[in-house]
Amino acid sequence: MKTYPSENIRNVGFFGHGSSGKTTLVEAMLFAAGLIDRLGRVDDGNTVSDYDPDEQKRGISIYSSLAPCEWKNHKLNLLDSPGFLDFVGEMLEVLRVCECGVICAPANAGIEVGLVKIWDRAEEIGLPCIFYISKMDKENANFDKLLGELENEFSSHIIPLCLPIGKEAGFNGVVDVVAGCAYTFKNGKAEKIDIPADLADAAADYRSRLLESAAESNEELMNKYFETEDLPENEFRQGLRQAIAERRIFPAIPGSSSTLVGTSVLMDILVNYTPSPVDKGEVTGVNPKNDEPVTRKTSSTEKVSAFVFKTTADPYVGKLSFMKVMTGTLRPDSVLYNVRSEADEKITSLFTMRGKTQENLLDAPCGDIAVVSKLQETTTGDTLCDKSELIKYPPIEFPAPVLSMAAFPKTKADEDKLSGAMGKLGDEDPTLKITRDAETKETIMSGLGDLHLEVIIGRMKRKFGVDVDLATPKVPYKETIRAKIQSEYKHKKQSGGRGQYGHVYLELSPRAKGEGFEFEEKIVGGVIPRNYFSSVEKGIIKSMEEGPLAGYPVVDIKAALYDGSFHTVDSSDIAFQIAGSMALKKGVAEANPVLLEPIMDVEVLIPESFMGDVIGDLNGKRGRIMGMEPQPKSHQLLKAQAPLAEMQKYAIDLRSMTQGRGTFKMKFSHYEDVPANIQENIVAAAKRDKEE
Repeated sequence: MKTYPSENIRNVGFFGHGSSGKTTLVEAMLFAAGLIDRLGRVDDGNTVSDYDPDEQKRGISIYSSLAPCEWKNHKLNLLDSPGFLDFVGEMLEVLRVCECGVICAPANAGIEVGLVKIWDRAEEIGLPCIFYISKMDKENANFDKLLGELENEFSSHIIPLCLPIGKEAGFNGVVDVVAGCAYTFKNGKAEKIDIPADLADAAADYRSRLLESAAESNEELMNKYFETEDLPENEFRQGLRQAIAERRIFPAIPGSSSTLVGTSVLMDILVNYTPSPVDKGEVTGVNPKNDEPVTRKTSSTEKVSAFVFKTTADPYVGKLSFMKVMTGTLRPDSVLYNVRSEADEKITSLFTMRGKTQENLLDAPCGDIAVVSKLQETTTGDTLCDKSELIKYPPIEFPAPVLSMAAFPKTKADEDKLSGAMGKLGDEDPTLKITRDAETKETIMSGLGDLHLEVIIGRMKRKFGVDVDLATPKVPYKETIRAKIQSEYKHKKQSGGRGQYGHVYLELSPRAKGEGFEFEEKIVGGVIPRNYFSSVEKGIIKSMEEGPLAGYPVVDIKAALYDGSFHTVDSSDIAFQIAGSMALKKGVAEANPVLLEPIMDVEVLIPESFMGDVIGDLNGKRGRIMGMEPQPKSHQLLKAQAPLAEMQKYAIDLRSMTQGRGTFKMKFSHYEDVPANIQENIVAAAKRDKEE
């Protein structure tokens, strides 16, 4: 692919709810650009951007993908992103590097949760957006109805640049409101016609609204508009381009990707009206040496810097780093500095990806997207730059995992390969977290939902040959005592030769929650030599690893050694360790032992309409509502505390209750006593497991 100047590059992200037509639209644009000779179908698993076996199997986008094409002397970097909430991390990667978002909204559906979430994200970062009203050829497709819903839900500045000609199966063309003409399509080819009479008034009305918004771009245009109530076509287009970049207009375009009606018109709009990567004029980061703000001009003549927004592992090429050139020009056989790892990285060759197909690049100017292989110390979120002009761009803020599962290798061979496979998958997917629970001895995989983890397991088996099962993680219960008690144990063993003798009296008492273990010696008169005190303490600490109720660690107790006896020959370190251990175990069992469970602080952000259901559900999970705080856009932030045991699958429950509109955060707060009836069940289950 030839090199295009930065002004002729468009980085366009495609967003929307799952199955809204994003991938099919990208496929149609590649076909219109002449890069493929037949349209692939998502259901058939043969589209360019959904090339991963998991995507082909499930018929959904799971990973973001890059698909550049050339159109009217411009380069369009098309970035297809998943619409399902479990893969929002991939969407955030695309959001970070595009200058315009095409939001797909099916004409035969209402406003779905994925549409709301992407709009909110775009609003947060100030991303210019175009609404592509997809599936116009489908039954029950209604452009005007959906347009009205979008205006009511999001913005009154959503204005059509095109109007549909025909509806449902009869949809065969669009009216170009700006140019004042219309096009019908046959086999993807556009034929220019006059505006149909029944659409003339609507087209004139929308053109007037667009003119007014374009005129607001600067004072000179406003004066011309007041004088003539019109603008010269070139100034009209330039004013529109500025209004779109400043989010004063959100164009709406009808289309059908499967029949290619409107596809080329959308591509023209991207070329003519959306911002280039250098339109902002500068980018901002920090100096990694002092964290002071730094700005750089978005120019290909500056010193080079690039931001790595995505990492994948290719079985043949190795690690692939997708990066956007923020300043300067990236060239092969150059050396860049990674400001995070403080390592030099050799850029051996540059290429782009069209789905899974590589295409070499001679260089990559400011604003372009390039792919580099086999970088050793670079991962997603890193900045690479010229060592003489250091800059660090802020990393992508990925959401914290909301669902955790324990992973169990099926065989010894799987266990040996598990760590390496998880490390590579973690590099590819920043929303996946792998940890080892020291208390339960389980490997914990945490992600954004059950589908996310299911896909990770499949990927692990296919790419790395590691087969694992998932199960609900064990709850890290603890045990403690509620009574003060004295406990004695004499360890005496004689079997020929030197024997073993250790004799201790312990006073055990409960401590306040979270105070941990305390050992005190109160020996008087030398009944036990001082050198054995630490032996008793070691034995106690060892015994605390498994409590008498269900084998969980014992916490928050004080053990005072106040009496005992020893033998001048048979006493030893190990003898007093055993005596201390057994005295502790015996005493805890008699000191009204109880189970403790972890209590979590929970914050749930939900639309007000779901408050009743969510509160009722938390009450049913033994939760306590701590308060509510009103939030923008008719949302409430619900604060609560609930036992971890009841919250293991809360991500699934909340998504079901709120149709995917609710989010939550959860962190550990403290331990509390388990209710007696629940404790009985936990103890019984532990005994069954031990017997098995």
